[in-house]
Amino acid sequence: MNYYALLPLMLIVVKLWPCSSSTQIHSTQNTEQSFTAVRRVKRGWVWEPFFATEEQTSVEPVYVGQLKSDLEKEDGNLIYILTGEGAGSIFIIDENNGKIYVTQKLDREKKPFYTLRAQAINRSTQLPVEPESEFVIKVLDVNDHEPQFLDGPYVATVPEMSPEGTSVTQVTATDGDDPSYGNSARLLYSLIQGQPYFSVEPKTGVIRMASQMDRETKDQYLVIIQAKDMVGQAGAFSATATVTINLSDINDNPPKFQQRLYYMSVSEEAPVGTTVGKVFAEDSDIGENAAMNYFIEEDSSDVFDIITNNETQEGIILLKKRVDYESKRRHSIQAKVVNRFIDDRFLEEGPFEDKTIVKINVEDADEPPVFTLENYVMEIDEGAMSGSLVGTVTARDPDSADSPVRYSIVHGMHLKRLFSINEHNGTIITTKPLDREIASWHNITVTATETRNPEKISEANVYIEVLDINDHAPEFPKHYETFVCENTVSGQLIQSISAVDQDDSAEGHRFYFSLAQEAMNNSHFTVKDNEDNTAGIFTAKSGFRRQEQFYFYLPILILDNGTPPLTSTNTLTVTVCDCDTKVNIFYCRYGAFLYAMGLSTEALVAILACILILLVFFLAIVAIRQQRKKSPFSEKMEEFRENIVRYDDEGGGEEDTEAFDISALRTRAVMRTHRPRKKVTTEIHSLYRQSLQVGPDSAIFRQFISEKLEEANTDPSVPPYDSLQTYAFEGTGSLAGSLSSLGSNMSDADQNYDYLRDWGPHFKQLAGMYTSHRSVGD
Repeated sequence: MNYYALLPLMLIVVKLWPCSSSTQIHSTQNTEQSFTAVRRVKRGWVWEPFFATEEQTSVEPVYVGQLKSDLEKEDGNLIYILTGEGAGSIFIIDENNGKIYVTQKLDREKKPFYTLRAQAINRSTQLPVEPESEFVIKVLDVNDHEPQFLDGPYVATVPEMSPEGTSVTQVTATDGDDPSYGNSARLLYSLIQGQPYFSVEPKTGVIRMASQMDRETKDQYLVIIQAKDMVGQAGAFSATATVTINLSDINDNPPKFQQRLYYMSVSEEAPVGTTVGKVFAEDSDIGENAAMNYFIEEDSSDVFDIITNNETQEGIILLKKRVDYESKRRHSIQAKVVNRFIDDRFLEEGPFEDKTIVKINVEDADEPPVFTLENYVMEIDEGAMSGSLVGTVTARDPDSADSPVRYSIVHGMHLKRLFSINEHNGTIITTKPLDREIASWHNITVTATETRNPEKISEANVYIEVLDINDHAPEFPKHYETFVCENTVSGQLIQSISAVDQDDSAEGHRFYFSLAQEAMNNSHFTVKDNEDNTAGIFTAKSGFRRQEQFYFYLPILILDNGTPPLTSTNTLTVTVCDCDTKVNIFYCRYGAFLYAMGLSTEALVAILACILILLVFFLAIVAIRQQRKKSPFSEKMEEFRENIVRYDDEGGGEEDTEAFDISALRTRAVMRTHRPRKKVTTEIHSLYRQSLQVGPDSAIFRQFISEKLEEANTDPSVPPYDSLQTYAFEGTGSLAGSLSSLGSNMSDADQNYDYLRDWGPHFKQLAGMYTSHRSVGD
C-alpha cells in the first residue's frame, strides 16, 4: 500500500473538518431565522474532500465528487448551485444530485487548487435550505515534468593526487512536480561517464574523487551526471549535466636537467659579466610549482656565476672573473637546480633537485698589455728640478708571444708639459718644477701599446702627489685697521692678530709673534704671543698726540714651525684717533680721511658750503634760460586748443579754423630761404591775396607746401603748425559749391545758412550747427 499517497488526503481532511463543522452551525442558524415556524433541527453539508487529477484528457466530464445536504430525501426537491473559481466552465455540478465534474485538462503547476462555493435551494420555495459554504478542489499532481539542471554546464577544479573521497563539486537538479505528493519530484543522481575516477552521491549530487589522479598524465576530465525523478523507477523522467573537472597542479615532480654534461667555451678577452652559456632543467609541473633556482657547486676558483631567468626558467652562466688562457685553459663546474617551492607532502619521494656537469674551455686571444697595477700612486717634492724621477709603470704582453710594449701619456696637454714618460721602460719624470700650492695632486693616464699590434692598448691611472716643502713664510690673513685713542693708558689691548701659511704641516701650524729687532727699543707698543697662533698688540705708554704723530708703523715678526723655519715681517699701521679710551671705528675713519686729505673739519664744511652755493646758482641760470625760450605764440596756441572741436558727424564748417587765419596757405611767392617767423599775421594777409588764383595742380602750390613743411620741421622757434594745416581747396565736382569764406569779404554773421536745410538729411547736423552759431552771434 502506498502510504505516501494517503498522507496528503489525511492532511486535507484535517484542514476541512473545522470548516465543515462551522458550515453546519451556520446553516442551522440561517434555517432558524428563515423558518421560525419550523422546529429546530441540526442540519449540515455532507461531503468528502475533493481532488481532481491534472493532465486528464477524457472527452466526457470526469467525476470529482458529490455535494450532499443531510436534508436530501432523494425526492428531487433540492437544487444544488456551484459558484467560484472555474464554476460553470472548468467545473460543473448536477443540480439534482450535487455531483461535480471537471470538463477541462488541469495543470497543477499553473494552479494547484480551486476555491468554490456550494448552495442547496428548495425547488418549490426557491429558498436556501443550506447556507452557502466554501470548499476546495485540489489538483492532484502527475509526473509530467522532467528534471532540469539550471546551473549547468558545470566546471570544477580539484588538486591532483587528492585522496579518494575528496569532494569535487555538487550538482543540483530541480523538478516542477509536486514534492509533497508522490515520487514525481524525488530525484536520484547517477554517474553516466567518469568512472572509475569519480563517483556521485545518489541523493545529494555531490561528486567525489574515486581514485588519485596525476595532472601530468591527464589534466581534464569530462563527467556526465544523470538525474531521474520517481526515485529512478520505471517510467521516470531524466536529465543529464556535463561537469568539466580540471586537475590543478601541485609540486610533485622534481626538476631534471636535459643533459648530464654541458660543453661551453669563452674567450680570454671576454669582460666580466659575459654570458658563457645556458643550462636548462625541465619540470613537469606548471606555474610556481615549476619555479626553480640554479646554483654552482665545486668551483674553487670562483670564476663563474649562474643566475636564473624567471621567464624561461633557464640557468645563465656568467663570467665572474677574467680568465687567462695562459694560466688555465679548461674549467669544470657543477650546476645544481632546486625547486623554489617544495611541497612537504612529497619529500619522501626524494629531493626536488638535480645536478649536471659544465665544462668550459678558454679560447686564446691576442690580449692587450697588462699593467702590474691598475692604479699607481707616486710622490715627488715640490720645487724638484726638471727631469726629476717621479716613478715607473710596468706592463707586459700576457700572450705567449710576449710582444714589446710602448708607453705614452694621454689626456690633457698641460699634463704633458708637466710630465713625460720613457716609451721603452715606463719611467715618468718632470718637465718643470711643481708647486704644491697651485696643485697638490696630478692625475695622468698612461697607455701601453703592443709594438706588433698597435690596436692592443691598455691604460693605467697614475696619481702623483706633490709633497710640500716649507717655501712660504707666514703672513697676516688680512689687512688690519688698528686705531689707538689719544687718551689711551699703558697696557691697553688695541688689536688681536693671527697668521696664515700656504704650506701644509704634518704636525699642524704653529706661529710665533714678536716685534722686529729694529722696533724693540723705541716702540710705543708691545706684542704678546698668546701661544695659540694669535697675538695681542698693547700700548707701552699712556697718551698719544695726533699733532705729534698721526700714524705708527709697527713691524711684526712671524715665525713658523716648518723645516727649515721661515719668518716674515708684516707691518701693522696704527692710527691715532681723537677719542678718550674707547675707539669709535666710524669716527676714527673719518678723522683719518681728513688727515689724509690734509684738511680740518672747518675747511671741509667751507668747501661743502661753496659747492652747495654753486649748485643753487647753476639751477637758477637753467631756470631763467628755460623761461626765455618760451614761445611768443603761447597765447595763440592756447586759443587753438580751446577752439579745437571734436565730433563724429559729417562736416565741420569754418568752426574748426575760426581762431586763426588760414590764408597763410594762399601765396604765389616761393620762399627760397629759411627765416624765423617774426610777424606771422602780416605775412598771412599778403600770402592770401597772392594765392587766390593758384589751383591744386599747380607746381608752385606743391613747391609752396614743401617749403612750408620743411620750414616747420627745421625752425625750432615756432610751434608745430604742420599739425594744424588746413588747405583751402575743396576739389571739383561738388554740387554744393565751396563752403569756405576765405574768398569772401563777408563775415560769418553776414551770411545766411538757411539754404543748408534744403540739402537733405546728410546736411542736417551742419545746418543745425551754423544756424545755432548765427543765433549766438546775433
